Amino acid sequence: MDNFRETVSAIFQAGLDAALPEAAVRKALHVRDGRLEIARDDEPGFRSANWSVVRVIAIGKAATRMATAISEALPDSLFPGPGIVVTNDENRRDLDRFVVHATGHPLPDARGVKAAAAVTNVARESKAGELVLVLISGGASALVPAPCPDIDLAAKTETTSILMAAGADIGQLNTVRKHLSVLKGGGLARLAAPADLHALLLSDVIGDDLSTIASGPTVPDPTTFTEAIEITRNLGVFDSLPETVRQHLQRGVEGVVAETPGPEDKIFERTSATLIGGNRMSLEAAYRAAKHTDANATILGDSICGEARQEARTFAETAVERLRQARDERVTLLAGGETTVKVQGNGLGGRNQEFALAFCMAMEELAPRTPWAFLSGGTDGRDGPTDAAGGVVDENTIVRLRDAGVDPLAALDNNDSYRALEASGDLLMTGGTGTNVADLQVFVSRPVVQ
Repeated sequence: MDNFRETVSAIFQAGLDAALPEAAVRKALHVRDGRLEIARDDEPGFRSANWSVVRVIAIGKAATRMATAISEALPDSLFPGPGIVVTNDENRRDLDRFVVHATGHPLPDARGVKAAAAVTNVARESKAGELVLVLISGGASALVPAPCPDIDLAAKTETTSILMAAGADIGQLNTVRKHLSVLKGGGLARLAAPADLHALLLSDVIGDDLSTIASGPTVPDPTTFTEAIEITRNLGVFDSLPETVRQHLQRGVEGVVAETPGPEDKIFERTSATLIGGNRMSLEAAYRAAKHTDANATILGDSICGEARQEARTFAETAVERLRQARDERVTLLAGGETTVKVQGNGLGGRNQEFALAFCMAMEELAPRTPWAFLSGGTDGRDGPTDAAGGVVDENTIVRLRDAGVDPLAALDNNDSYRALEASGDLLMTGGTGTNVADLQVFVSRPVVQ
């Protein structure tokens, strides 16, 4: 008998394994005769020079594990330390040769301001002939808040909360945050000049745009103050932002505050980057695992980024159509991306849990007698402000919910997917994974032969 729940979980795990930070970092680095060589994306071969010293800054949920790989790979002659690690509480652990900071995520806190100051000092102290090696992974943008001088942390935090509640996607969120920060939007690269700089990145954003990953601290910023204001107006929240934020953005449009460094800035002549992992890479690994049980497994896309509830309905409709075409063959569908949730209730949950709950409701309507399993999970192991990575559900989830006295529609309308899936026993619990390459969705079923 098919165990679809085990299958979707195994496929998801294969995607997680592909994003292991240590292996990704080691693959990008080589030390030959005491000389560091770094694989690069923008041209064939490696970047290398006679750097007198390598200064290491690691920021993100995978920062500890990425820094571990660096510590093992670089000799003391190149990296005497200490480097800087900034990560969230769950992924914090002490490391030799590094000063480790744990700071707030998803909302920044005062610890993050202190850590950002440490990062700023390392960058400013770097000199010509040295390399600043920056290790970036998911969550980095929130972990090192460095508000511009005329904005305090409370105003920036409130702005982030307002944007997230309004359903801002990661690109929109980062465009605004770049223009409120000293480090984001190329700011770290500007501080590190005239030293060389190279970034190794684990991407948690759709399309792997380097200027969006962690709000692009090491790369040119193509966005502007004008775009930042337009985003807040289009989301209907500009007038709700703190007054200091509105004034800062407006002064930027007027040219009173300097724009973030763009592609034409000469500081980027000494910077480069390597994408060492991302959602597409993990999705492809999950696909290879799925092919072991279903030769016809299909990737629906790697850029699902709409509202979770709507995307779940679309996914379910596609799944049912594929089942109608499949006769008696297994159907395996995969997708990746990062959806959003427009918060309208006061419940507890995250985008993956909401996706899973909405998918159940759609499948009850569209294919009520078909056995299936579906998983939607965040690769960092944390979905929204919860301890779950997402949900793994099946054709009996709605029955279990109602037996537990939960109204699925009411829970969905109240954004209370966590408590609903907890009641049905369908939360996906992985713990912190030490990486973050956005979300994966996996569906497995076999049509019922009439």
